Amino acid sequence: MALDPTAGWLVMVQSNNTMLIGNSDESRHGNKIGMESKKVDSAKQHLRHVEKDVLIPKIMREKARERCSEQVEDFTKCCKDSGILMVVKCRKENSALKECLTAYYNDPTFYEECKIEYLKEREEFRKTGIPTKKRLQKLPTSM
Repeated sequence: MALDPTAGWLVMVQSNNTMLIGNSDESRHGNKIGMESKKVDSAKQHLRHVEKDVLIPKIMREKARERCSEQVEDFTKCCKDSGILMVVKCRKENSALKECLTAYYNDPTFYEECKIEYLKEREEFRKTGIPTKKRLQKLPTSM
């Protein structure tokens, strides 16, 4: 339950995603007269802090690494060839990799693309209760 102090309206979100909106005076006295019921669209719900700052950026990192695979390979090869001197010898490859990844991290359309992908995964999880990793694994066959 949340009280909007500016208008005196009470908002209650129930477990079935139904939102009840009404005057706070009515609710204090136990009356639900004047309460409106609205269905909350799960796709339009706000993202939690952990989703915005951890889970979506994780998807962004994974996709950016795939899209910058050439730079990742160049940097990895340089590091393997250089050994302990990689800090000095691989600056060019490191800069190219960092530039490619940063371009994706700062792109708002890329963020939205990853956000939509996350929301689809979250919706599928809420429907099935099975995490994406387990859904994508092959089912064992019995012979």
